Amino acid sequence: MAVLIALVPMIAWGSIGLVSGKLGGDANQQTLGMTIGAFVFAIAVFFISGVTVSPWIFLVGFLSGAFWSAGQNGQFHAMKYMGISVGLPVSTGFQLILNTIAGAVFFGEWRGSRDYILGLSALALLIFGAYLTARKDDDSGVATSDGMLNFGRGIRAVIFSTIGFGAYTIVITWAHLDPLAIVLPQSCGMLIGASFFAFKKVKIDRFVARNILTGLLWGVGNICMLLTVRSIGLAIGFSLSQMGIIISTLGGIFLLGERKTKKEMVYVICGCLAIILGGVLLGVMKA
Repeated sequence: MAVLIALVPMIAWGSIGLVSGKLGGDANQQTLGMTIGAFVFAIAVFFISGVTVSPWIFLVGFLSGAFWSAGQNGQFHAMKYMGISVGLPVSTGFQLILNTIAGAVFFGEWRGSRDYILGLSALALLIFGAYLTARKDDDSGVATSDGMLNFGRGIRAVIFSTIGFGAYTIVITWAHLDPLAIVLPQSCGMLIGASFFAFKKVKIDRFVARNILTGLLWGVGNICMLLTVRSIGLAIGFSLSQMGIIISTLGGIFLLGERKTKKEMVYVICGCLAIILGGVLLGVMKA
């Protein structure tokens, strides 16, 4: 059951890019709309669950949300400087490495040689699959013009993003708090953090309002991911959530009409298979 719940973030988060692409707006409008939607979702969870939020829970949750907003902002900048085809898989790979190391080493979630062999093999497959799904056809000329616009600034943005996204999950895992109680203060930190980055850049308009829907999707995925991390650990729970790149990649091709060459489609299929195999290894490892 825990593994099935772990697949919900994959579906929800993997669909966000497709939904936001249909709804429109720039990166700041989409981020602000997403955080507003996440805040609305968190309020609903708070009243339905009837949890109690202590000052300590609020502090940890707020910090987690603020770290998330920093990570999201950094990822947008990484894609701007390096191109989506390079920035997104690099960012995903760095996040997988950091969260896996934190879960396996710092929190002691992996025990024995079997866990490390299966876990590291799954991690390698997920990172390699993420790279393949976004790889460009070298013969098409797209990679040289779009792949690395400013690699140095892009890597700095990726590092900033990885620290933010990593702290977003690590701080909650470290605190051992109820995921349902964390959601509302976390959304407060996200909203204030996103407002800080969007200050004087975005005004509330129809695109921000539309992207509230992506925040609801993110909220569903977030709460299931937090429940998963509490149940089966950070290393496995976070890694499974990143399998959503399959949905976003295939959806971009078949629903948003992104063009791919024959060679790129081979990369996509091989990448998706690698990600699926990595997910299966994580499931076997947990079983």
